[in-house]
Amino acid sequence: MKTLTLLRHAKSGWDDPVARDFDRPLNPKGQRAAAMMGRHLKAEGLEFDHVLASPAARVVETLAQVATGYGCELAPHWDQRLYLASAATLLDLVHELPDGAGRVLFSGHNPGLEELVLLLAGANALRASVEMKFPTASLAEMRFDVARWADVKPGKGELVRFTRPRDLDPTLGPDYR
Repeated sequence: MKTLTLLRHAKSGWDDPVARDFDRPLNPKGQRAAAMMGRHLKAEGLEFDHVLASPAARVVETLAQVATGYGCELAPHWDQRLYLASAATLLDLVHELPDGAGRVLFSGHNPGLEELVLLLAGANALRASVEMKFPTASLAEMRFDVARWADVKPGKGELVRFTRPRDLDPTLGPDYR
């Protein structure tokens, strides 16, 4: 059994004057959402054998805030290929994961993360929620009945968790500023 958890970076600051999209930082709401998601991961007992993340500033900051809420470092492996990756690229990265890692966290960007969930997950109510929107700082957890990551196939995953920041704190939803 393999478990893949996908965490989209938290809300970034479009008002920040940065030269490159890659360097865009989190805004205060994003920092709060990421720390809250870290507390949620801890409360739910989620642990990871391997963490793979985009090195973009907003992902680096998201994981730092998640670690603060979680209570320990996540020790991510930074991989440039996750920056704005397509679902196909992300699936390639899944297939490359070390088989000794049973529980993996990917942290990156949309639309790739959302498209990967929709590609891999079988139909259920949680999948329908992801189809509507995969907001910033949201978390999706999928399980695969395989021994090797290379055997993960489209439509064969079970989406067992989809948590948005507003599910944990309504002030982190779109209706609040």
